[in-house]
Amino acid sequence: MSAPAHNLTPQDLLSAVQGVTESETDLIATLANVAALVFEALPQVNWAGFYLFRQGQLVLGPFQGRVACTRIPLGKGVCGTAAQSRTTQCVADVHSFPGHIACDAASASEIVVPLVVDDVLLGVLDIDSPVKARFGAEEQALLEAVVACVVKAVRAGNVPLPLAF
Repeated sequence: MSAPAHNLTPQDLLSAVQGVTESETDLIATLANVAALVFEALPQVNWAGFYLFRQGQLVLGPFQGRVACTRIPLGKGVCGTAAQSRTTQCVADVHSFPGHIACDAASASEIVVPLVVDDVLLGVLDIDSPVKARFGAEEQALLEAVVACVVKAVRAGNVPLPLAF
């Protein structure tokens, strides 16, 4: 079940993300609010959140949705593939994706955007939908812009990285 849509336009979502990334100095708090904004803004989404790259693997970070997989190896599933390749992965049917990790059987499609700052992998933004082929070029551009706001805040020093990275 997706969160109630607040009818945010892509520009409204980007403005809200810019607001939370410019005003908060803690990375986890920032990512939590970004995940919530994305979850509320996108219709037909059943999970939105971050996995953080720690000690050679992706570890569950702030999210909205059902209980999720806690750790994902690089190169495994859609998230691990996006992290390893450092490229956005937009998958129309996750059940046909080699090595897909089924955290929620209701998920049918997925988009994952890597979070990379100055060639350092911080993690990924992961969005799942119970609808096949839910994500396209428009959502990809929007979510890459959302991640770019987080990257900009980290680069500007607004959101310093924790020592664990």
